[in-house]
Amino acid sequence: MSAGLLSAAFAPYAIWWLAPIAIALHMQSIHKSSKPYLNAFIFGFLFNAISLHWTSTYVGSTPWIILAIGEGLLFVPLGFAKRLSISFYPILYLAMEELRNVLPFGGFGWLRLAYSQAEAPYREIASIGGATALSALVLCISLFVFALLHSQLKLLPILPLALIFIPLQLNVTGNIDVLMVQGDVPQLGLDFNSRAKQVFTNHLEETHRALRESANVDFILWPENAVDVDPFTNKDVAKSLDSIEYPIIVGAVIREQSQLKNVSILWSKTSVAMYVKTHLTPFGEYIPLRILASKISPLVDSVEDFTPGVSAQVFTVKKATIAPVICFEIIDDQIMHSAAQNSNLIVVQTNSATFGTSPESAQQLGISRIRAIEHGRDILSVSTTGLSAVINSNGDIIESTNLHEAAHIFATPRLISSQTPRDRLGESSKLAAFAWLLLLTRARFKRVK
Repeated sequence: MSAGLLSAAFAPYAIWWLAPIAIALHMQSIHKSSKPYLNAFIFGFLFNAISLHWTSTYVGSTPWIILAIGEGLLFVPLGFAKRLSISFYPILYLAMEELRNVLPFGGFGWLRLAYSQAEAPYREIASIGGATALSALVLCISLFVFALLHSQLKLLPILPLALIFIPLQLNVTGNIDVLMVQGDVPQLGLDFNSRAKQVFTNHLEETHRALRESANVDFILWPENAVDVDPFTNKDVAKSLDSIEYPIIVGAVIREQSQLKNVSILWSKTSVAMYVKTHLTPFGEYIPLRILASKISPLVDSVEDFTPGVSAQVFTVKKATIAPVICFEIIDDQIMHSAAQNSNLIVVQTNSATFGTSPESAQQLGISRIRAIEHGRDILSVSTTGLSAVINSNGDIIESTNLHEAAHIFATPRLISSQTPRDRLGESSKLAAFAWLLLLTRARFKRVK
């Protein structure tokens, strides 16, 4: 039951308060279990299997089940809380969550507890201690609830709630007018771009449609894979982009010296700047353990490995210093930290066509909302098929689109130059969260039957 409740804290249900309740119930389950390690694995497996069912869209159940098993194994150490004390559960959970964020293959921290808390009244804690601290706070509240279940009033775990009353001052230096374009694709699925130039044409037509409504635009933002042919080698595409009188940030796939690259390009008639995606999606943009993977799924042979970029890049349009983040990179702490330090606006370009109308896009939007709070930046998140949204630095959605439709948004995000405490502290913010949870391990609970 606890695994099901925890999955409901994430999209599509997104009932944030179920997260601390679910964790408290699992604490109770571990406390009572005669096989705590098996209990922890089953909890982790079911939680991931339910929440990440969208990974089976178009590719079948085998990769989804393998992912759920692999992630579930990283929940097994929670079983130690039975022997040590339930007060160790929060630090064990957070340690495993941080491990899942980096291992294996660069990590898959999609289901951090923090990312279910975009509507929580204490979500601002992310601006002080990052996503790590927000996850830690959920675990602290869970420990408080667990104590209540045993008729014990333990206030120490929830003392960090006082941090949300610390005022955070942001330095807003101005605004910029942006046209966000969601052009949609001919058909959802792995072959969304099977008809050459059709995705590009969709975005071009939606752009012209929007500009007929209003020309009050400083730059235009297209999503990842919006240009489905190489604009540097296709003269027709380059000519069409040149015909747009505004700077345009586009997502494209290019081939450079025989290397395939996923890129974000700031394109104008007079100059071009480019960012190459540095954190590639394992099994999506490259195949680890290819020989073994090919025996599991025949689709592996159709995936050509992309080449990652080696450095970050910012784009400049008027007073805006823009950090492009491409899809999966939104879960990379270091990439997001660097983006916030070097920009006053963050744009997230993504393509959700390969996941159909599943909850994947809504879950990613929840992650972007927490990142906006964590780094004190307005975020423009644009997708080929939705959901696209304007998110302010408080994590609020100002405007959004629907799934699988052509749409556009005229946005006026703020340009914010100040740094949140989380970004000023850097990795020290994580250490502070762990230090607090370590302190809680000293708060032993009375023996209960």
